[in-house]
Amino acid sequence: MNCLRALAAVFFLVLASGIAARADDVALTSRDGSIELTGTLLTFDGEFYRVDTEFGILTVDSSGVTCEGPGCPSLGPFVAELVISGAYTMGEVLFPALVEGFALREGYALKREEVLGIGTLYTLYDGASGQEQARITIKLTTSAEGFADLLGQQADMVLSMRQASTRERSMAREAGLGDLRIARQSRVIALDALVPIVAPGNPVTKLSIAQLAAIYAGKITNWRELGGEDAPITPYLMDIEEGFGPAFMQQVIAASGVTLSDRVRFHPSVTALNDAIASDPFGIAITSFMRPGNGEVVQLSGTCGFRVRATSRSIKAEDYPLTMPMYLYLPERRLPLLGREFLSYLRTDSAQFVTRRAGFVDQALTRIPIQDQGDRMANAIAAAGEEIALGELKRMIDVFDGKDRLSISFRFEGGSTRLDAPSRSNVALLAKALESGRFDGHQMVFVGFSDGQGAAEQNLDLARKRATSVRAQVLAQLEAFDDTRVDLQVDAFGEAMPMACDDSAWGRSVNRRVEIWVD
Repeated sequence: MNCLRALAAVFFLVLASGIAARADDVALTSRDGSIELTGTLLTFDGEFYRVDTEFGILTVDSSGVTCEGPGCPSLGPFVAELVISGAYTMGEVLFPALVEGFALREGYALKREEVLGIGTLYTLYDGASGQEQARITIKLTTSAEGFADLLGQQADMVLSMRQASTRERSMAREAGLGDLRIARQSRVIALDALVPIVAPGNPVTKLSIAQLAAIYAGKITNWRELGGEDAPITPYLMDIEEGFGPAFMQQVIAASGVTLSDRVRFHPSVTALNDAIASDPFGIAITSFMRPGNGEVVQLSGTCGFRVRATSRSIKAEDYPLTMPMYLYLPERRLPLLGREFLSYLRTDSAQFVTRRAGFVDQALTRIPIQDQGDRMANAIAAAGEEIALGELKRMIDVFDGKDRLSISFRFEGGSTRLDAPSRSNVALLAKALESGRFDGHQMVFVGFSDGQGAAEQNLDLARKRATSVRAQVLAQLEAFDDTRVDLQVDAFGEAMPMACDDSAWGRSVNRRVEIWVD
């Protein structure tokens, strides 16, 4: 107490001496006058002050203190300020659509302004009184600049086409912004995917990841090597530092142990890539699933003969190996009430509908009937080796009979039961669906699968542990849930139903999964 009073005394002495105070300096005093605290006001959300003090960043309930100093907020009605900064791909269309959907759902009147060099500014007004309620700024930058704005206290949310880097996570922790890896501070908002496209009429309709990497590394230079015409291949790509560039470099180039060739031609946008393919009959480009233009999408395959086609369903379930999650990152601090309501809205079916209408793959849970999965079942039979008994395949069909697969999957970091980043977000999605009562009276089975590396018995055991772990994590997210409402079961079939060939890292990662089946 005495230390706090001393700090306050120093603060007032500085003011009295004529030394100019910072515009954001404040002094917070408890109602009984026993506690005084000084510092730099970082934010005020209408309920809590967030102040950078000698003791670190503190959050103080405004109802228990009075505020003096140039940084104190005005006494007028509180107006929430939110700054969302990051990937242009997400900020240009998706998030404006979501802000507008949120305003419509909550009954706010809305004004939209385009701010030159910044992005979009939304002002939300109370629908009845016309009183200004919030200003939401969407800064059109890059994923990297979004994280920089967060670290610099210039943004409340980050839009990113990639996961936060180790360095960004470390700097966030050092800045008191929390752990950007945990589900509370990161979530997947929508999905897209990388797809190879070629000019219409090109006879090459499938490629393996290894072949794709070899093209962009300059090791395969003629379509004849891939069963096509005797013509040179011209590879096109966008910026490798932003958008889907980093995902391609990590999931294809780096994963294959090659480097990018100087033969690659770069274009600044998806539109430019699509135009390049339209005018080049022997070109290939890596573009967005949602915007392939008039190009022919090439299927991905492996040496074992499996093909994986990019569809909204395969991307949503993350069965397609080059799926691109779109991330929203948050600091570990309290947002204004309207900001918290906006985050809740992003989990709703209404927001998923808006996401679809905006042209992205949403995360709404849908059922996939077993009769629509004939290819998967055929692959299971074709790939079954000596270690997978016919009786186990029959048992798998019996378990799935009368059930649908949900369009959500859980995948893991290699050799562990730790979920990858998109799957940690999926835990919250499934928990919310259970809490809503959507599956009351049904049986839900968490089914574990593995890749084919190692002994089948060990793989089966690991697959069961993973399914059990996912079930436990979903239950841990449920605050007030009677688990008798839904019959939550666990089963596992190890390597019995591969989604892709086991001859590559990406194939094995696709095969290591937990699926959800519901009657």
